[in-house]
Amino acid sequence: MIKQFSKEVINKLKYYVYIYSDPETDEIFYVGKGIGNRVFSHLTDTDDTEKSRFISRILDRGQEPKIEMLIHGLEDEHTSLKVEAAIIDLIGKEKLTNRVRGWQSGIFGRVEVNQLISHYEREKVYIDEPAILIRINRLFRYDMTDIELYDATRGVWKIGENREKAKYALAVFDGIVHEVYEVIAWFQAGSTFNTRGSLDEDKKRWEFVGKKAEESIRSKYIRKSVEHYHSRSAQNPIKYVNIIEN
Repeated sequence: MIKQFSKEVINKLKYYVYIYSDPETDEIFYVGKGIGNRVFSHLTDTDDTEKSRFISRILDRGQEPKIEMLIHGLEDEHTSLKVEAAIIDLIGKEKLTNRVRGWQSGIFGRVEVNQLISHYEREKVYIDEPAILIRINRLFRYDMTDIELYDATRGVWKIGENREKAKYALAVFDGIVHEVYEVIAWFQAGSTFNTRGSLDEDKKRWEFVGKKAEESIRSKYIRKSVEHYHSRSAQNPIKYVNIIEN
């Protein structure tokens, strides 16, 4: 296998997106982006990762991974990052050895059309009920199941006693409301079952148990913008609305 491009080829390729697959099954196990000879770097990677172990198993069979270019000739890295994110979302990260989803895939990855419209139109809405806005930017992705979105929203949070005054909790990503829950009760972090896995109990952090709000409330807020409630410099993922804080 050729493991290095000539200077002439590198100049023609520019930025690119590539895939690694198993030569026996054609199963794609890694998606990457790069420039120059980046595509070959994984063959000599000594880090103990799922990707390197997959490659080692192929080499141990006396074979080499199949390497293909999906697209090349891209003029800038941002474009290659977006293409990489789209491909990872299309295949599904659970089927790949990539450790993370693609760059900003929460925004630029696979997304249903109506959600994309709400992201860019950003129709502003004002909240009338006592509520907590919970930003889940780190965990959010557009293809989350209902239970994944619920568990990402409900905990675990460093939040004070004013939490008890909130009737609703709104799941917010990039300023847009994606779900509204009626809060039933709050519990110490890690004390209720969570699909995210085992979360250590922490007396300073809390999680709520709830249910989807009534349809009249959900239709009022879902896919609407609440970014005006947060200052651009705000770091706290929690924001009280219509709640008098002690």
